[in-house]
Amino acid sequence: MKELLQMVELIECPRDAMQGIKTEIPTETKINYINALLKVGFDTIDFGSFVSPKAVPQMSDTIKVLEGLDLSNTNSKLLAIIANTRGAADACAYEQVDYLGYPFSISETFQQRNTNASIEESLKRVEEIKNLTDKHHKKLVVYISMAFGNPYGDPWHPDIAADWASRLHRDLGIEILALSDTIGTSDSASITNLFSTLIPELPNVTFGAHLHTTPSSWKEKIDAAYMAGCRRFDGAIKGFGGCPMAADDLTGNMATENILWYLDEVNVKTKVDKVLFARAMAIAETVFP
Repeated sequence: MKELLQMVELIECPRDAMQGIKTEIPTETKINYINALLKVGFDTIDFGSFVSPKAVPQMSDTIKVLEGLDLSNTNSKLLAIIANTRGAADACAYEQVDYLGYPFSISETFQQRNTNASIEESLKRVEEIKNLTDKHHKKLVVYISMAFGNPYGDPWHPDIAADWASRLHRDLGIEILALSDTIGTSDSASITNLFSTLIPELPNVTFGAHLHTTPSSWKEKIDAAYMAGCRRFDGAIKGFGGCPMAADDLTGNMATENILWYLDEVNVKTKVDKVLFARAMAIAETVFP
């Protein structure tokens, strides 16, 4: 099987791995770790978030982290998560930030809890944020959270996720949509169904997979997404982080080393330097003891 190098995008997510940790990680530790990741060859580093320090205390030093990053010898882009228009304006003020990521939930309950807005209010925010990113020559990534189900009893069906994806692209011009398995409820069938439906229907959209998984189910999930045509994958070294609402305590982020192993198995080349990746993994052990 032959693949073009640029066809697979790998997004490393130290922000997602760190943000749920209660013990404060020193700013210098974050800087050293992310600087190591910047050397590896990832397409994008999800490095921090411009959100309320009260909401995510671990990310309160995002600006200090950003100022400490060495971008002189990397091709990796930086992505910051935002939850509202104010956060987007703050992120847009920094030239180093290439992507803004906004979590758009198709669960009304989770949207309220996560961004203090209804789905319709959130849609308006996306429009405002898209205008800001266009003005500042940045790209907007919209994460469709709870894309594979929710624990609240809110209405869910693959068609609901598909309809919102279509609306975000058609009405607001969103070109990058990451389908997010927020609580780890997806399986190979639901992943195949959603990606294989949306990718042909919206050929001008880049669809990403932000999947949460247990140690025993990761391969079937990544295989389903890849075989359905997904070529953009989020991961976190060692699978650190995840969603505290997941029913299984073992549910975490998709481990980056597992993504790389899978891509090797299907003969897909990446830009990742395996030696530098091993060094970053060793550093991760000190960040997440």
